Amino acid sequence: MVNRRALSNLGMYVYAAGAIALGVIGLVWSDFATNWQRVQGNVPHRGVLASIAALYELFAGVAILWRRTAQAGAMMLAILYSIFALLWVPRILASPQVYDVWGNLFEEFSVVIAGVVLYGSLAPPDSPWAGRTAQISRFYGICVISFALEHLFYISGTASFVPKWIPPGQRFWAIATAIFFLLAAMAILSGFLAALASRLLTAMIVGFEVLVWAPQLLASPHVHFSWSGNAICVALAGGAWVVADSMSESRKTGPKLQHLL
Repeated sequence: MVNRRALSNLGMYVYAAGAIALGVIGLVWSDFATNWQRVQGNVPHRGVLASIAALYELFAGVAILWRRTAQAGAMMLAILYSIFALLWVPRILASPQVYDVWGNLFEEFSVVIAGVVLYGSLAPPDSPWAGRTAQISRFYGICVISFALEHLFYISGTASFVPKWIPPGQRFWAIATAIFFLLAAMAILSGFLAALASRLLTAMIVGFEVLVWAPQLLASPHVHFSWSGNAICVALAGGAWVVADSMSESRKTGPKLQHLL
């Protein structure tokens, strides 16, 4: 029996929407998500593999929308995102000094954690998984540290994404968001105000979608990168939202954890 309380959390539907978007975009372009799903261009039958992966994402995302298949869909995405995360390992071994490859690994790993957390959240109340989602969610904080480091190491590139019309300036917000990421990571890892921090973190990532990626899509609707960038941001927002839902639920139901939060 699926945990009905978990089904009322909005994060799982945003997480599913990210997977569905990635699936549809992958089918339209017969390609993997640009600069995220790291599959080399010289891989045989790359277009076919991309379409298979896209169908998988699409089916998994749709499965999450249905009560009876939601848990299976969550695990399907966790497995697929794990594969994409592992594809970054050879790049890391080849260029360990380049943080961008580490950053992509942790971005993928963040949605892996979200998938596992969602799987546990949807488990029956008497399942061993039911009491472990809060602990699993803590690992998400490691990924958030990486988000901050990526902003700081590539501060100029990060600043260039900030709309120029937002005061007091692009560089200010590039640094500020990195600090916000670090504060959120500290809260999630320590458990102190973790539910609030994860909610604010989710809101910030949603803000990236509204202020950065959606306008880019409107400006360049025929570019694959614009579509995949939006889908990736929605997937990341959904992952953060799933973790936030889990932490908020744990705060309500777990007296010991509630004391820590």
